[in-house]
Parts: sequence; C-alpha cells; structure tokens
Amino acid sequence: MSKDPSTTTTEKKKTPTRDEAENAVRTLIEWSGENPYRDGLLGTPDRVVRAYEEFFAGYNEDPRKLLAKTFENASGYDEMVVLRDIRLESHCEHHIVPIIGKAHIGYLPNERVVGISKLVRLVDIFSKRMQIQEELTSQIADTIQEILEPKGVGVVVEAAHQCMTTRGVHKPGVSMVTIRTHGSFRTDPNTRREFMTIINRE
Repeated sequence: MSKDPSTTTTEKKKTPTRDEAENAVRTLIEWSGENPYRDGLLGTPDRVVRAYEEFFAGYNEDPRKLLAKTFENASGYDEMVVLRDIRLESHCEHHIVPIIGKAHIGYLPNERVVGISKLVRLVDIFSKRMQIQEELTSQIADTIQEILEPKGVGVVVEAAHQCMTTRGVHKPGVSMVTIRTHGSFRTDPNTRREFMTIINRE
C-alpha cells in the first residue's frame, strides 16, 4: 500500500502481512499507555486494519482505467458539465488524520463525454489515499484532462483538516480551498467565472 522511495521497478518492497499490520496496531496502543490485551481492545487491531482497507482502497484502483470507457459526444454538446458538492473523505499524509470536504468538477466536452458516476468514483479513488489537498485537486483535474481531452476542466476542493482542528493549532471551522484548471477554464475569464458562479464560489 505504501510508496517507498527506495523501491524500484525491479525490486518491489514486500507488503506486510495482516498479522504484522495488527501487531503494529498493538504496538501503538501499548505505546500510548494502554493495554492492547484488555477486553475492550482485544479486537481493535483487527478493526483498525479493516478500517485501513477502506480508508486506503484507492491504492488498489487505476483511475485511468476507470475513465477509459467514454462516449462519443454525438449531439455536439458544447456547454459546461458540472458536478457540485461531491463529498470526499481523505487522510492527511503527514498525520494520517481525516480530511473531510467536498469537490466540484466542471468540464467543457470536446469529442468525448463520460458517465457522471465515473467522475464521482474518480474523486473517491484519489481521496482514498494518503494525500495533501493540493495534490488531490491536481490528480483529479489532470486525469480528466489526460483521458477525456476536453476543451477545459476545473476542479475545486473545499475541506477541513483534522490535523489542524483536533491537534496542533486547534482551529475548528477553517476550510482550505484548492483549485486546478486546464484549457479554457484557465485561459478564458468568462468560462472560469461561469464555473465559479455555478459552484457558488463567486
């Protein structure tokens, strides 16, 4: 699951076993001052490992394959397609605590269009990895641009980071906004303004 900079294409690091993962959780529980073998915590290592399988399921999916099935834009539709308020749940790669927010995606079709559920799943795939929000926003937009080759694409992510709200500076109620654009969403002020208006950012 993890990316190790020391690994190469010819030498891939062996993935820890489930037992090793559960033992690592027990070590952290014990390090925190608790007894991992008391009744209330006996099943916690198994539950944490199963939760990690859900939290980081995105490592097991290929976002480019997801978008590979597109449809011909037979009607010549040339207006903006926008999905607003796509809930996302990710984890900060610095502290492995939740990032909770929403993504907005817009694109101007060219020759191909894609099912809108695929765009929602694309957000899920990249969200279910250890991330920083800037990279998450770029990954979503760049993949849509690469696979669909639209006239333009814009992605806005708004999220709260629990690494800041529940630890460190302890500042709840703060959201971070990141934007990534390509094509006309970057070069045409009217297109950008229309997108921002639709997602209620202006």
